[in-house]
Amino acid sequence: QNLLTFSNEKKQSSLTHQIQTLNFRFFRSMIQRFDRNDRRILTFPAVHPCEGISPATLLDSLITLSKGICSFKSKFFPSQRRNVREMIRQVGILLIFFEEIQDHLPSDRDSIVLCFAELHTTFQKIKFLLDDCMREGAKTWMLMKSHSVACQFQVLVRTVATALDVLPLNCLNVSREIKELVLMVANQAQMAKMELDPEDEEAVKRVILLLNQFENKFQPDPRVIKKFLDYLDITTWEECHKEIKFLEDEINFECSENYEREVPMLSSLVGFLSYCRGILFEDSVYGNSDQSDGTSNLETLSCLNPEDFRCPISLELMTDPVTVSTGQTYDRASIQKWLKSGNLLCPKTGATLQSTELVSNSSLRNLIQQFCADNGISLAKSRKKSRDISRTILPGNPAAAEAIKFLSEFLACRLYFGSDQQKTKAAYEIRLLAKSNIFNRSVLIEAATIPALLQMLITNDPSMQEHSISALLKLSKHSNGKKVIMENRGLNSILGVLMNGLKLESKQIAAAIIFYISSPREYHKLIGENPEVFPALVDLIKHGTSCGKKNAIVAIFGLLLSHRNHERALGAGTVPALVNLLASSDKVELNTDALAVLATFAERTEGSFAILEASALPVILNQLQNTTSRAGKEYCVSILLSLCVNSGAEVLAALVREKALMPLLYSLLTEGTSQAKKRTRSLIKILQRFCETSTSRLVSEVPQEQFIDVR
Repeated sequence: QNLLTFSNEKKQSSLTHQIQTLNFRFFRSMIQRFDRNDRRILTFPAVHPCEGISPATLLDSLITLSKGICSFKSKFFPSQRRNVREMIRQVGILLIFFEEIQDHLPSDRDSIVLCFAELHTTFQKIKFLLDDCMREGAKTWMLMKSHSVACQFQVLVRTVATALDVLPLNCLNVSREIKELVLMVANQAQMAKMELDPEDEEAVKRVILLLNQFENKFQPDPRVIKKFLDYLDITTWEECHKEIKFLEDEINFECSENYEREVPMLSSLVGFLSYCRGILFEDSVYGNSDQSDGTSNLETLSCLNPEDFRCPISLELMTDPVTVSTGQTYDRASIQKWLKSGNLLCPKTGATLQSTELVSNSSLRNLIQQFCADNGISLAKSRKKSRDISRTILPGNPAAAEAIKFLSEFLACRLYFGSDQQKTKAAYEIRLLAKSNIFNRSVLIEAATIPALLQMLITNDPSMQEHSISALLKLSKHSNGKKVIMENRGLNSILGVLMNGLKLESKQIAAAIIFYISSPREYHKLIGENPEVFPALVDLIKHGTSCGKKNAIVAIFGLLLSHRNHERALGAGTVPALVNLLASSDKVELNTDALAVLATFAERTEGSFAILEASALPVILNQLQNTTSRAGKEYCVSILLSLCVNSGAEVLAALVREKALMPLLYSLLTEGTSQAKKRTRSLIKILQRFCETSTSRLVSEVPQEQFIDVR
């Protein structure tokens, strides 16, 4: 009986230990979910201990948290140094207490669990706050929020005092010295004043003074700026750049949440630090870890770029895109409202409208519908306004505007009169600035940076050429940038890079520029008439990387908006290059863009003949059957429909022989967009009519039976 009792007790003890271990692991995993850098600054998503958790499990987790907080003691804090030291000191004393009672902790005291649970939640918040105080890239913003941060420290230290008030020290088996330490911490936490550090306050005043000087169009003393940067330990180009990136992310978040109270200050700091990055860190190592164009230094275009589908007036997805006399495209409702209010200027370019006629852009409308269908976007729901920093026309703050103007003038001087190293650095800074927003682009264009950048394309330095062509790409997105490039005969320089660039990346970026500068109607013909444009783009389709092929395809797509360029593109061998690409590539997006261009060619008789001459029919049918892109399937249907209309019975006969074709077409009738369904129905009717006609012809050709009258 005793052995049985002992065995049951042992099993119960083992089970209890396993449950406590699982509770501890689960609890730690919940905390670690929020212990990441993607947590927004000054937010504290602490996990409150669940009911029923044992004091031992809670204490183990508290010890781990306390050690994590104490590990901050050896780290550098740009601001809040005094408050940080005091907070770490108090937690360090409590850690001694926690470790003292770890081996003989009562398990039946609710007040102990209540105290430890409150301390655990508070310690999580303390750790979050300490992380924020030394977060990479957030030094400037945390300094500007010093008063708010000090208040957070005050709230947390008072919460520690409140939790210790319910701790039953007399029921715990600890030495008198430890009890006195805990009581001392409780009293100090109750009386502590976590105030703004005088040095932080002085640094904040210095920043405000610098911003006021910019706003009053006065360049601050570089020595004063350097003193401020040294205080925050921002000593390299890379550190300054990270500060700017963090602030821009904060602006994006504020705008996405329609909570823009902080945007003016954030914008002024971005302008100020951009000025510092471009001027004060002129000779520093730059750009090593920056990927300014996303995941790579390249910019990949797409026929289905959602930002190109937004109306420049409303910034919403266009449901009925129309083109005005300046070549710009707007949503019909927005531009009609603009015209009815008496405006006779193009909203985007500012040019006088020669006519108020609105021409429907059916190709763009189809692309928008296909993009929405592929991405599950409802056009009705997309009417909700959105804002993005890259589409900001005005600066967020006057100080930011003046800082960017001063910087643009400085960079322009470097482009014209600097050494090769200074020119390359200036081009890189322009590349970053022009990416940020439309205002920066306009200021850089006004500073006459484009002519100098075009001259820098003719060089033997691969880095200089790459940064110059990348900067021109960003500036070419601005309507005035396109104009200045063309007026300075920049097309020839860009074509030179496309054909003979020192880096493959530079060639690919040159193709992207051709797409952007060809968007105005008046430049379609001018660019297309250059005999080197289409051969160079076709060569990139044949020999470029996936990114280069994509940029070349989309550049050709843009040029084909002018019907006069179809013959030139066909003559350059575009169709065979695209067909070979489709036959060998497994990149879905790349193939979809290639099909979009072929669909445009197929709309014209000569394009259909070129597609058939390239033996493209089996390739198109294979894409229709195997592509996972809904837009790709719909482009295939468009191509087949155009081939049937333009090329006659031979194509129809070949399609009728494909037994797998009709099931694929019927599936698109239920899954495709309204436009795709319409095209699919038309194709099915044509094929059915051809089958009926062929059957009737065969019946009519069968000789009539000769009946013999048997008497």
